[in-house]
Amino acid sequence: MKLLICIDDTDNIDSRGTGWIAEEIKDMIAENNLGRCTFTTRHQLLLHRDIPYTSHNSSMCFECDIAENAYDSVKTAATEYLCRENAKGSDPGICIAKITEELNETILIEFGLKAKRQVLTKKDAYNTAAQANVYLKEVGGTGLGIIGALAGIGLRLEGNDGEVRGGAGQFRKGETYTVGQLLTSPVIEAVYDNNLNFLSADQKVFITWKVKPVISDKRPVLVVNWDEKSQTWKSMYKKEIRAFGDEWTHKKICRAFAFDVEEELVSEERTCLNCRYRRWTDSSFYCSYKG
Repeated sequence: MKLLICIDDTDNIDSRGTGWIAEEIKDMIAENNLGRCTFTTRHQLLLHRDIPYTSHNSSMCFECDIAENAYDSVKTAATEYLCRENAKGSDPGICIAKITEELNETILIEFGLKAKRQVLTKKDAYNTAAQANVYLKEVGGTGLGIIGALAGIGLRLEGNDGEVRGGAGQFRKGETYTVGQLLTSPVIEAVYDNNLNFLSADQKVFITWKVKPVISDKRPVLVVNWDEKSQTWKSMYKKEIRAFGDEWTHKKICRAFAFDVEEELVSEERTCLNCRYRRWTDSSFYCSYKG
């Protein structure tokens, strides 16, 4: 049986991040012979003045392959671990979805995409979880982390959001590798340019920061940019990676979308960036749609 497990809001400003706890839950599952887990993905959610979060409002999700009779053990162990290890003052939540025919993926994906552009409530999360047939649990504080935990499941299912936590650590900053060498990593299934065109195995990539794959078509891929000055492919910096991921999400069709006035448009595309409901902040924007 395959599961998706996602956690959110486990930390405070002084504690280790949610990603560390996700990795520890994966280790615990493996050490107790309950299953085998894949890479963890980080999913960026809406930054908004009405949403309390520690620093970035992101959730952590991973897939786990377990025996049919191990579900209750995994659910209990993961929930209890999160309950013990969350930081003081945090509002943690956990969501577990069985990847079966009974899972309502459509409603989960819709919730995940909404969480990137709208302020949602715990009531919204519980209603969606009930319709989708997933486990959703508050494990401390106000329990607001259930919103991000549920959203992370939806975004992982959607398959075009998030980055691989930790990346491919065997490749070093400042070094050049062929695409073929990069593809030896278990968390890189393809290397693309920023228009999602394949690079051939003999092409070379200079590592500017870290090798951080993003999720595209439900698989981890490394996206690189062509640098005209050096005539070299280069890996992206963190800011570029997250902007790239957000842009793909912005292109999702939204029923509320309406073009802003001409002088406020940033392009001719139907994206959140051009919608009359987006409100700019110092570093990003949020959706003001109330429908």
